[in-house]
Amino acid sequence: MIYLDYNRTTPLAPSVLEAMEPFWSKHFMLPGQQHAHAQLVSEALESAREGLASLLGCEPFEIIFTGGGTESNNLAVLGLLAGKPGGRVIVSTLEHDSVVEAVRHLGPGWVMDTVECDGDGLVDPDQVELLIGDDTRLVCLQAANAVLGTLQPVREVADIAHNRGVPLHCDATQIFGKIPADVSQLRADTVAVSGHKFYGPKGSGGLFIRRGLEISPIAYGEPREMGLRPGAENVPACVGLGAAASLAARCVVDVSDNLSALRDRFADGLRRVFDPDVVVLCDQSPRLPNTLTFRLPCNASTIQESARQLAIATAQSDEPPDEMTRMLRAIGCSDSDISRTIQISVGWTTSRDQVDRAVELIAEAMESSL
Repeated sequence: MIYLDYNRTTPLAPSVLEAMEPFWSKHFMLPGQQHAHAQLVSEALESAREGLASLLGCEPFEIIFTGGGTESNNLAVLGLLAGKPGGRVIVSTLEHDSVVEAVRHLGPGWVMDTVECDGDGLVDPDQVELLIGDDTRLVCLQAANAVLGTLQPVREVADIAHNRGVPLHCDATQIFGKIPADVSQLRADTVAVSGHKFYGPKGSGGLFIRRGLEISPIAYGEPREMGLRPGAENVPACVGLGAAASLAARCVVDVSDNLSALRDRFADGLRRVFDPDVVVLCDQSPRLPNTLTFRLPCNASTIQESARQLAIATAQSDEPPDEMTRMLRAIGCSDSDISRTIQISVGWTTSRDQVDRAVELIAEAMESSL
């Protein structure tokens, strides 16, 4: 298999697995237990929090461990708006389902205002400013789109929202481990992180909550994680998240340059083989260095079925639309365009040989389909 779907999920880094292993068996205690043997577990949990804080560029006490990006997005949206009488929430058309559905389930008195993106996959800050009213309670804007790779103007939108006294939540699950970034650059009030997007364990995540910001729990029980997340901590997952974050913080600059070179090599290979019949989407926009979304003159699912060695992303035709279909529609793609679109996302372990072979396999699959 040549795996080219790293935006969906990444493998666990060997050093992360090594860091986690003792906490499944030998150090199985909970950090809240009062005997001496649990002290090491408490220290490991706080060390993991410090590791994630180093990646995000914040203080450890500003981080809550969660079960992943979806829970982080839900906690931010529902926790920030809990107890408020109602109002409006601005959400971009590019947001993940976990943001959109959380807003939709706020209940009576709440309205979701949608800000469109342009054909290049970018949200215009001026359009956000036009939507903000006296009853706007929250703005949600992702840092990067998982399908298109486009980097959104979070900092500019955050400044606009803050000038009107409105907090901003940022789903930043796609940027960490790919580009140098921190919460001071984003200027968001809450930032969601997902461990399995940067070689940490699935079921691990975090939520940055800017100091002084009031947020309510959305689940109840024994108060843990600063009173915002009840229940026993998943210590192995938290330790793995911290280890993955520390690893990403150390190597992200070199990784970013390498990912960009691989992405561009893939695009150049496609153009050599398919030009002028290949269309690279959003290639004039600021993008993640690892992401390439392109359209070919044949059905993408046919290529996926023929080139079974490749793990790539294509849109599904089922209703309701999957995330890729929804994102492509947001930038104005027709159903015909969507059916011919492929997305690849390279990772830390992708090689130039794999990129070259992937282009060859796509060419062979396309030729056999004609």
